[in-house]
Amino acid sequence: MAKSAIPNGSDAKKAAETVAADAAPAVEQAKAKFSRAIDEARAGAQALGTQAQEKAGAYREKLAGAGSEWVDEAKTMGSQAKDRATELAIEGKAKASDAISNLGKIVGDNAPQIDEKLGPKYGDYARTAARTMQETAAKLEAKDLGELGDDAKQFVRKSPGLAVGIAAVAGFMIARLFKGTPNE
Repeated sequence: MAKSAIPNGSDAKKAAETVAADAAPAVEQAKAKFSRAIDEARAGAQALGTQAQEKAGAYREKLAGAGSEWVDEAKTMGSQAKDRATELAIEGKAKASDAISNLGKIVGDNAPQIDEKLGPKYGDYARTAARTMQETAAKLEAKDLGELGDDAKQFVRKSPGLAVGIAAVAGFMIARLFKGTPNE
């Protein structure tokens, strides 16, 4: 009797492990880029926050006897801090978009291997996932920060329970992603 074109459970598991092992360095690289982008944004925001607090404290003392020129200077510094924070947020958004796009490219590049090892049906799943990641990255890149914030607010207003659930699952997945396996 001829063997079925669909792999059995152990063959599918071995093929999936091989594909995962082949993609692991690229996934790790994407994780590292994403982590660096987040770390840079956090560090920049913390530095700006500390600097703003120091400046605000100094200005509070001087404002007791100072005139309106210092008030104007404080507004300028606040505007500069806001501009810098916006720049950092835009850079973070771009890096996140690039990371998603790169991950989609990796998945798409591995689709032919999945076709060979698991069959065209599974390769099509990988191509669909890759295309979705590429589209998501493009949408993320196309939106400005205000639109992203508005979209998030609107989603939470429409379905707060789902938003909390998604946040919990995403937090769990990110924690598992960065935690690694216990045998390492």
